[in-house]
Amino acid sequence: MAIASARVRADIVGASEFPDVARRYGVYAVPKTVINERHEVTGAVPEQVLAEAVASAAGEVGLTEPPLP
Repeated sequence: MAIASARVRADIVGASEFPDVARRYGVYAVPKTVINERHEVTGAVPEQVLAEAVASAAGEVGLTEPPLP
């Protein structure tokens, strides 16, 4: 998603290299996706599940304008 949109930022963190970050986000399984510090998706999920989580998080912060071309 971050490659496709300038509105999405993605960071990849290795839990074994950054145990403090892993503890902060409660990482006990991978992959774990944290969206806007409030939504979490754990495990390998279908693309639709991840897209719905991102859409839900975006709706909470009022991102209603159309996507960038």
